[in-house]
Amino acid sequence: MDFWIAIIVVEVVVITFLIWTVWSAVLGAPWAPTSKSKVRTMLEFANVGEGDTLYDLGSGDGRIIIMAAKEFGAKAVGIEADPIRSMWSKLMIRHHKLKDQVQVSRGNFFNFNIGEASIITLYLGVGVNNKLREKLAKELKPGSRIVSHHFILKDWTPTEIDEKANLYLYSI
Repeated sequence: MDFWIAIIVVEVVVITFLIWTVWSAVLGAPWAPTSKSKVRTMLEFANVGEGDTLYDLGSGDGRIIIMAAKEFGAKAVGIEADPIRSMWSKLMIRHHKLKDQVQVSRGNFFNFNIGEASIITLYLGVGVNNKLREKLAKELKPGSRIVSHHFILKDWTPTEIDEKANLYLYSI
């Protein structure tokens, strides 16, 4: 009897994990966590600093927004559709005592106004990036910066490219 309970528990865990990992892909981009060294490189590349308001679209576990606040002094906002990752981000924000500087909203970033951002970070995919172009152009103020890891914004010319790190910097 204990053997079958263990099998059922393992199956539930595996199914839950699979749903959790593909949930983001169904919404537009699969969850692929960015290494902390790449996050730091992205933030340095975008010249993030105090006075900046960074929005991470599809913020996952919150590592970009937490590092932007903790190490670069920026105000940071994450928007994440996945409820588990959103909750995890909120726990990590509390753990790092950054509640006054960092927030996470749960939902589809297409439904949020991102006009306060001076910097947007992206690691989404070509299709989602292309859908975002109109929103970015419409809502962001002149001078706002967008740093995209790995994927370009079609028909936009980056102001800077880091080929080694596979980063593209755009300016509105």
